[in-house]
Amino acid sequence: MKNKLFIISIAIIVINILFLNINTVQADGISDVIKGGDDFVTAGSKDKYTTINEKELKSASDSIYNILLIIGMCAAVIIAGILGIKFMIGSVEEKAKIKDALIPFIIGCIVIFGAFSIWKIAITLFSGIGSN
Repeated sequence: MKNKLFIISIAIIVINILFLNINTVQADGISDVIKGGDDFVTAGSKDKYTTINEKELKSASDSIYNILLIIGMCAAVIIAGILGIKFMIGSVEEKAKIKDALIPFIIGCIVIFGAFSIWKIAITLFSGIGSN
């Protein structure tokens, strides 16, 4: 009975994640990001005094940021769902183990989302300084 409930709960969570509408992705695809990186390296190796296109660099940075943020969010939601389901259907000993597993999970979430926030703030501040 517990296994069926666990499988059904996981299936519902996966279906909800698949149909989640995320509109913040600004990348056309990984190939565009890789091509942009290759063009960046090629431009730098041709001439020592080649100027860098700041708009393209910001676009690539935003793309990488959004892709990694979405991956981090999906991983956090999936792990939180699994830990929550295990906590609901587990025995007293399993609940104690899950509570111990929550501490690294919460620290990981703080690191992931804190790092992304610091990165985004730094990009915003430094892009304003460079345009003056």
